[in-house]
Amino acid sequence: MNGKKPHNGLKTQISRRNVLKTAAGTGIAAAIGLTCNSCATTGKAVKKGITNGRINQSIAYWCFQKYWDLEKTCRVARYLGCKSIELVESKYWPVLKKYDLICAMNLSHGYDKGMNNPWYQNTCVEKLRQSIDECSIYEFPNVITFTGFREDIPDDVGLRNCVNGYKKIIGYAEKKNVNICLKIINSRVDNEIKAYNGYQGDHVDYCIEIIRQVGSPRMKLLFDIYNVQIMDGDIISRIRQYKDYIGHYQIAGVPDHDEPDENQEINYKSIMEEIVKTGYTGYVGHEFNPKNNPAISLRNAVIMCDV
Repeated sequence: MNGKKPHNGLKTQISRRNVLKTAAGTGIAAAIGLTCNSCATTGKAVKKGITNGRINQSIAYWCFQKYWDLEKTCRVARYLGCKSIELVESKYWPVLKKYDLICAMNLSHGYDKGMNNPWYQNTCVEKLRQSIDECSIYEFPNVITFTGFREDIPDDVGLRNCVNGYKKIIGYAEKKNVNICLKIINSRVDNEIKAYNGYQGDHVDYCIEIIRQVGSPRMKLLFDIYNVQIMDGDIISRIRQYKDYIGHYQIAGVPDHDEPDENQEINYKSIMEEIVKTGYTGYVGHEFNPKNNPAISLRNAVIMCDV
């Protein structure tokens, strides 16, 4: 500036602009009661959360409960503009209602002992019925279900067993207007947090065939994009092909099941745009393990999905 001091008015404008940028960056931290030094020091203005709203977004509670209790997670969800916290036990649903949130995906039976094994089917049906009743009372949309582990069951036998098992409960789901969503899980990654070695429903086409043979609009696919990418890839083509069968999406970064950001291999922005094109009106769940500040990781993921 040629050695001249800035005009006082210019200095005031610069100071005010920096304050506003810092306030924007630290807003989320203040809202949820966490420190966020990275936001405060960068001086970068950031979006608060959802502004477009063409994707209904949900938070998978198990990924964030080691950082926040349910009340704080609800405040985070509301601040960011998410409409759901999923995979929350029904006894805590009054807390969700307090914050005008839903549970977009209800729990049911376990992933290891599923419908592919007749020994477990009665328990699975009983737990699905209970979960369907809970959703019906609260008018929540979906219940999760799993094929179970192979346990030496051939794939064709496991498929047939699943179809027979789901036919025992699907009529009840139709009556209660609740979707049963079969989750695809990868069986390749040798890590208990990221995969379930031995899980039978580990390919999209296999799960879709079960759903087709059950033959009900209430039988849907939980399209977990992380797991689909590991097992099958070709995400957008599969979304186009099976859009009528998909009842719920979940996302995480590949290969480490962490932030779905630029440091992993999936272009989630393009995938969200494709999901919107299909006319999908359900929910997309953030089911990833944050490796950085969970508030910032979640905020960035929410903004990325807000196409």
